[in-house]
Amino acid sequence: MADIIKRNKALSVSPLKASSSLGASLAFLGIRDAIAMLHGAQGCTAYGKIYLIGHFREPVALQTTAMDQVSTIMGADENVVEGLKTICNKFNPALIGIPTTGLSETQGSDVNGAVATFRKSHPECFKTAVVPVETPDYVGSLETGFAKAVYEMINRLVPESETKGGIASNRQVNILVNASLTPADIDEIKDMVEAFGLLPIVIPDLSISLDGHLNELDFNPLTTGGTCIGDFEILYKARATIVIGSSMTPAADLLKERTGVPDYRFDHLMGLNAVDSFLSMLHELTGQPVSRRLERQRQQLQDAMLDTHFNLGMGRAAIAADPDLLKAFGDLLAGMGCDLVAAISPSNTAILRHVVAREVKIGDLQELEKYAQAGEADLIIGNSHCAASAERLGLPLLRAGFPQYDRIGAPARCWIGYRGSRQTLFDLANLLIASEQGAVEPYRSIYAQVQDLEEGHHGPDKPHAHAGGWQH
Repeated sequence: MADIIKRNKALSVSPLKASSSLGASLAFLGIRDAIAMLHGAQGCTAYGKIYLIGHFREPVALQTTAMDQVSTIMGADENVVEGLKTICNKFNPALIGIPTTGLSETQGSDVNGAVATFRKSHPECFKTAVVPVETPDYVGSLETGFAKAVYEMINRLVPESETKGGIASNRQVNILVNASLTPADIDEIKDMVEAFGLLPIVIPDLSISLDGHLNELDFNPLTTGGTCIGDFEILYKARATIVIGSSMTPAADLLKERTGVPDYRFDHLMGLNAVDSFLSMLHELTGQPVSRRLERQRQQLQDAMLDTHFNLGMGRAAIAADPDLLKAFGDLLAGMGCDLVAAISPSNTAILRHVVAREVKIGDLQELEKYAQAGEADLIIGNSHCAASAERLGLPLLRAGFPQYDRIGAPARCWIGYRGSRQTLFDLANLLIASEQGAVEPYRSIYAQVQDLEEGHHGPDKPHAHAGGWQH
């Protein structure tokens, strides 16, 4: 088990984490016809929206309660009520998510009370679901905020099932996904599940809402795709629930309590062992054989492991990422014989103790540089914030996680499954080849040096070369 080294300084230098309110907003973007309204100042929403748009290169449905100096001191509950009323009358969304921010949490806003007031004073908006979630910026990270939002959606939208245990003959399966999975990753999960004749309901489904598709409408203030809000009411019918990521444990526990549907939990789906376990579960669940296509992909991954182990074996990597993603990359690299010399996480969770590393530091990018240099790392894995650190260290950077604002196509990148793991190994090996890390210095004989000295010696009567030509 890895040792957890907690923060020991009063401030962050080159912060690594994205806020939990941003993570909650991301989760709401995976629900169809939804919109998130952050309870805080305008800057809280604008700052997060910049990163979401820069990462996904898509319009992002975000609103704000626009707390100012007066409402911050006197109370901002009325801002919540007025904001909900305006959004319902103007856009008629299926769901409004209300992540709190550091400002509203410090002020002591009673969001649940404000929602109750809104329900009483505006019964005409009963069709719109409202899901508040406490996500102050100073607690947790993007991953924890995402998980809290999924928990609250299940808490408010999934009814208590009268007959618990699911329907074994049903083809439906529920899939809870964590914040580290890209839209392409979710597509890959659905493809693998559908290969066994199952029908997945993903919560939340970013693969439909933020996959980079063009919309028929010139502008839509709501999300254009995602999990239908009505799907929450039929989760109890599923044959099973699949949970991806340790951060989703509280949401998975609640869903199992409400529906009684048995679940299968996985830390991640990166690397040969993880994907093998996932497909074995699907085989046991359905009795269907693994398709030839997936068997072929497995063989391709095995060949990629052979091809890249010359570069990755005995390598030294430094990773800065949220806990679930850190665990996934740690296992993938450990399977290739690569040593994780620096593991940096923005928040502390139970899964960090199971990361394949001697220690995990809860910190920022200053610690990343410190530990990477001390461990003589060969490469860095992290988001776009790590680019400056990698440049100062003179190391190659594999961009992974959120945000990636200096590259295009991050949402379309698949990291999981046999295909995604294979491509990840190729990318890691190519970075090391391009940087020539670990290359053997050319051997130069001592006798060659003596010969050079002799050839460079010129007697008084011998001509010698200089910048202006030959002279005597």
